[in-house]
Amino acid sequence: MALTTRRRALTTLGVALAGSLALPGATALAGENRPSRPRPLWRAHAHNDYEHPRPLLDALGHRFGSVEADIHLVGDQLLVAHDPVDLDPARTLESLYLDPLAARVKANRGSVYRGHPTPLQLLIDIKTEGASTYLELDRHLKRYKHLFTTYAHGRVHRGAVTAVVSGDRAARVPMEAQSMRRAFYDGRLADLGGPAKSSFLPLVSDNWTLHFTWRGVGEFPAAERRKLRTIVDAAHARRQKVRFWATPDLAGPARDALWTELLAADVDHINTDDLAGLEAFLNAHT
Repeated sequence: MALTTRRRALTTLGVALAGSLALPGATALAGENRPSRPRPLWRAHAHNDYEHPRPLLDALGHRFGSVEADIHLVGDQLLVAHDPVDLDPARTLESLYLDPLAARVKANRGSVYRGHPTPLQLLIDIKTEGASTYLELDRHLKRYKHLFTTYAHGRVHRGAVTAVVSGDRAARVPMEAQSMRRAFYDGRLADLGGPAKSSFLPLVSDNWTLHFTWRGVGEFPAAERRKLRTIVDAAHARRQKVRFWATPDLAGPARDALWTELLAADVDHINTDDLAGLEAFLNAHT
């Protein structure tokens, strides 16, 4: 048998054996595509993310597109906790979020989820005085070059992570004074239609219970459904996203009904403490 013919015969035999015996590399030999990575769930927002056993990592394991960290300014440190009684010097914004995100983005060649360049949203809720805490936060974010979406002299340059500042409203004053910053502002429904552009205020968040009476039980009142969709349409017309907190979060029909209405209205972020529950819901409904 000629050498070329023998090589062809051996190649054909190898492919056949790999397919029948499921040998390593069989997929590559057969020219089949490898399974794609699970898509991130960009609507999923991990409320009080730091209270999970593995802050950030548990949310990323459930493919969340947004995580929330509450910060307190203590000296020149930004400590992560909901209440002052829970402050721990070892639980800093750097150790729980900034350093792990920087390492992950480096490993994933420039994105939090490899192959998905959309930025992860890091919502930073300021619990101490807003202006001084924000200025310290700004100094911290500057240490992570090229990690964060940046506003510079009228233009937004997308990074792997978009930091959005929420909480104490006094942070707005120093933020608006900056011509360059690595964070953006979380507005309220009162800001809809106001002068702030999405380059400063890309997110509008508010307390569901202050604006809607429905908690997922019975029919969603038609007037409230129209109100919800009007809010979302107004925000989206200005390239702003919408999030509500204080929505029902106990597993059951009421939560599912409300989440279904949020999806139908195209609300951008669904708030939860139940990572697995929201992941399962979004897998089934999107």
